[in-house]
Amino acid sequence: MIQRRSAMAWLGALPLLTTSNNFAQIVNLSDAVNKAGRQRMLAQRAGKAYFAIGMGIAVPKAQEILTQSMTQFDRQLIELKAFSPTPEIKATYSEMESVWSDYKTALIGQAPKRESAQALIDLDGKLLALANKGASALEQLVGKPIGKLVNISGRQRGLSQRVAKLYLAMAWKAPVSGAQAELNAARADFSAALDLLSKAPESTAQIKEELDQARNQWVFYDSALNLKAGENAAPERGANVFASSENILSVMEKVTSLYVRAGA
Repeated sequence: MIQRRSAMAWLGALPLLTTSNNFAQIVNLSDAVNKAGRQRMLAQRAGKAYFAIGMGIAVPKAQEILTQSMTQFDRQLIELKAFSPTPEIKATYSEMESVWSDYKTALIGQAPKRESAQALIDLDGKLLALANKGASALEQLVGKPIGKLVNISGRQRGLSQRVAKLYLAMAWKAPVSGAQAELNAARADFSAALDLLSKAPESTAQIKEELDQARNQWVFYDSALNLKAGENAAPERGANVFASSENILSVMEKVTSLYVRAGA
């Protein structure tokens, strides 16, 4: 277990993740699937930052992550709505626009409060469902196996943030129903998808190398998630989970980008 001082130092040294080509126009369907999938991650990452701020974990960095995630979500939502190749997909992103407005208000309308946690998670659940719907519809239009791999790899980014969000909510003792069961399901999904991606014929040697790195990162992350967030240990364990989630997200961004290139 990381001691509190070393955990906080690790967080302080952690670079703020930025994703390449976030603000460029969507160039093809694989790129659209990537950005559609990234919306899942950004919503979950913003929630993670909210709970970290509530717990007092790496507050300046969490605030920066929250702002960055909201900015990226806004920009990509505009791109996805403009790119939408069918009326049904455009309608999905119009609906997302409305839910996103409510979610942003919940995130920044007031300081994080435990009693607001369930409402926040309910809203990000609606966003997650819409993001999945949009990404899946775009994946079907790709019409090749690589489209599915882009979507699955992209979903790993969201799962990496979802488990951290749920862990921090519980560590903060926020009254959230079903959080442990959802966290366990997300962990199982992440591990199973790593195996699926590694075995896919379309996964190149470079992709498999990055997936091995993701698997190594997941060992540390999963171990941190196994530690109960007891009252006295919550800050350092929460800091460990927060930092691990950023590290594995960085790797999965690389993997997803490689699949996008393969599908270009």
